[in-house]
Amino acid sequence: MGSEQSATDRPLAIVLISGGMDSCVTAAIANQEYPGRIAFLHFCYGQRTEKRELQAFEKIADFYSVKLRKVVRTDYLKEIGGSSLTDERMVVPTGPSPPESIPSTYVPFRNTHILALAVSWAEVIGAERIYIGAVAEDSAGYPDCQPEYYDAYNRLIAVGTKIGDNLRIVTPVIHMTKAEIVKKGMELGAPLHLTWSCYKNEDVACGKCDSCLRRRHAFHTANIPDPRPPKI
Repeated sequence: MGSEQSATDRPLAIVLISGGMDSCVTAAIANQEYPGRIAFLHFCYGQRTEKRELQAFEKIADFYSVKLRKVVRTDYLKEIGGSSLTDERMVVPTGPSPPESIPSTYVPFRNTHILALAVSWAEVIGAERIYIGAVAEDSAGYPDCQPEYYDAYNRLIAVGTKIGDNLRIVTPVIHMTKAEIVKKGMELGAPLHLTWSCYKNEDVACGKCDSCLRRRHAFHTANIPDPRPPKI
């Protein structure tokens, strides 16, 4: 999907768009830093809400008039299993995750796979930055969201690619709380009303999974109404 050729000789930035709140605000930041020079990348890996997340991706891409966009299937992550996001025999937990525990919604080493493909595409289209909406607040449960992980990945890119250290992964919201991300999104006019956070449903958000609860708490703490509130 989308042309492989840039319409400009100026450097591009790729934004990984899951369809969720964090990646949407990250896109708003990337658009501010690389106006008119962003490319969007989305992954379908057999997650429960795959169709709904893809819809959110397309709508956010349309909002920012992104012509260079790509959807990549990584169904092998579903085949490998080990996550309640991809294995329907497992139960998506309700309520907040216990501190310092890795929830069943963790997809084993997912970010490493999707970033590797993002790096490949960056070399093809000449991008110099890859934006991802990782949040350190999540890193207790998701080890591939911690800052040290991205430092290590950038070292890998520097030694293992043709483009070398001219390409870097950036994580503009990694040290923000969820409430701060909401406020940043509102400040930049990010289309938070187009995002989808629920881990379980594709029609009406369940309001009970960890992702729904984090979203609700974020908007409540920011004292901002959620434009797409989960079912209560």
